[in-house]
Amino acid sequence: MARLRRKACVALFLFTLFIFGSLMGLRTLKPTDGFSDLAPGLELLPILGGRMSREATASPVQARPQGGNTKPVLSNSGPEGTIFYDVHIFYYTWYGSPHMDGKYIHWDHILVPHWDPKVASSYPRGKHMPPEDIASSFYPELNSYSSRDPDVLESHMEQIGASAAGVLVLSWYPPGLADDNGEPAEDLVPAVLDAAYRHSLKVAFQIQPYRGRNDQTLHDNIKYIIDRYGDHGAFYKFTSSTGKSLPLFYIYDSYLTPPESWSEFLTPTGSHSVRGSPYDSMFIALIVEERHKHDILAGGFDGMYTYFASNGFSFGSSHQNWKAIKAFCDGNNLLFIPSVGPGYIDTSIRPWNNHNTRNRVNGRYYETALQAALNVRPEIVTITSFNEWHEGTQIERAMPKKTVTRVYLDYQPHGPEHYLELTRRWAEQFNKEKQQWLM
Repeated sequence: MARLRRKACVALFLFTLFIFGSLMGLRTLKPTDGFSDLAPGLELLPILGGRMSREATASPVQARPQGGNTKPVLSNSGPEGTIFYDVHIFYYTWYGSPHMDGKYIHWDHILVPHWDPKVASSYPRGKHMPPEDIASSFYPELNSYSSRDPDVLESHMEQIGASAAGVLVLSWYPPGLADDNGEPAEDLVPAVLDAAYRHSLKVAFQIQPYRGRNDQTLHDNIKYIIDRYGDHGAFYKFTSSTGKSLPLFYIYDSYLTPPESWSEFLTPTGSHSVRGSPYDSMFIALIVEERHKHDILAGGFDGMYTYFASNGFSFGSSHQNWKAIKAFCDGNNLLFIPSVGPGYIDTSIRPWNNHNTRNRVNGRYYETALQAALNVRPEIVTITSFNEWHEGTQIERAMPKKTVTRVYLDYQPHGPEHYLELTRRWAEQFNKEKQQWLM
């Protein structure tokens, strides 16, 4: 018995020694140990632990951001915590489904023929047949939804809040107008504003080109939007360094109107100038070609953005040109707003456009674009896009999908929220660095 007791005591001592040694060893590990297999570029972003909780939702009234200020909100102002009003994200309400709209809209987009008939003859024609075959290379987790579905709208605001983007930039057509493949959706704006307000988000407008758009009709559009929505709690206003707070509008394909026409609307001496009036705003033009920067300045715009998520597609969307564009803007008192995206693939609607595809590389393409934007120290960054599914630029939740005829791309090996999480990490880093720039 004595021998057994001695053996038991020795075993207990050795076991205790092992536990103590293990605990001491764990204390010596560095916080970064175990993260060496992260994708290149993630070391630039703060590490977030685990999946983000959906339980810390502040009420819309308590969490409402005040004054449209572009500085970060320090309180819990969104469904996932802090959101940032200097991170803007493009948003589309052109989708429809039989349940809400009586038919599919945009998910059945036509296959756009190439402008050269010889090239066009080598590619298929027709249109997509939802729900199994949709006009996207990815498939939404919400399926082929309707933008009019209140549950979809609520989910979208929740996801945008989770990404930390504080301003959704609504693709807008005047009442009764739409793109060639869609239906009028201006009547949806109040629902979007209300849903955004519930999640402490702001709404800006990207005015799309429509038949007959010019400086005069745009003047009418601005008056309509401000008169109708300007007093809404979610209506976005940009606060400049001088403290002046003005609505901000993105003008897509602004180059279609000559600068001398824009100047009649956007310069103080113009024949129907908006400057100094109740409708004065910040007007941001699209830069595609290098010469557009001079046209934008001459037209009286307040800044320029790049929109396209395909690096190298245009002068404006090429990361290597952003430093020079920013210098031009700084020298002429203009805002430069670079646009970043997670990838690009539009072959579901333009099957001949393979050469502009940009692979996501599990998020590394997005991180490269985000870092390029951060490097030029912008006041605002735009994200292309939340839900432009046709061009594969969406960060909305997607899911794996395989049908008899198609295999859709997805975000694996990551989960459906991968790009929302990447956006939040970078937005937080952007605002940390921005505080240092301003010191």
